Amino acid sequence: MAEDFNASKPIYLQLADRINRQILRKELENGQKLPSVREMAIQSGVNPNTVQRTYSELERMGSVESKRGQGTFVTEDQSVLSQLRQRLKKEQISSFFEDMKEMGFTSDEMISGLKEYISDEERGETND
Repeated sequence: MAEDFNASKPIYLQLADRINRQILRKELENGQKLPSVREMAIQSGVNPNTVQRTYSELERMGSVESKRGQGTFVTEDQSVLSQLRQRLKKEQISSFFEDMKEMGFTSDEMISGLKEYISDEERGETND
């Protein structure tokens, strides 16, 4: 099953982001083996070289570890996972902030909007 990718960002980085998010959501457990490069390429609908580059990038980030002859595994290092969580949080907040600023919202409007949104979510209300 091929996945949809955004043309504005390299596919290997989009795949790395998706895997990192799966790790943070515990869909991929600490120490769990990732699919082989070939399997992941088939699942994602991309070239195996792209998956290899993705795995190399994840290893550089510390999210995964390669074990010669065994495969690629999610790291069990909690400090790395904590740093990953903080980095992704900061990236999401930065993206939100830049988008809202571009639309002309002030910091105060953003904060009050977030507080209102969180309050509605906690009460189970949606404002679609």
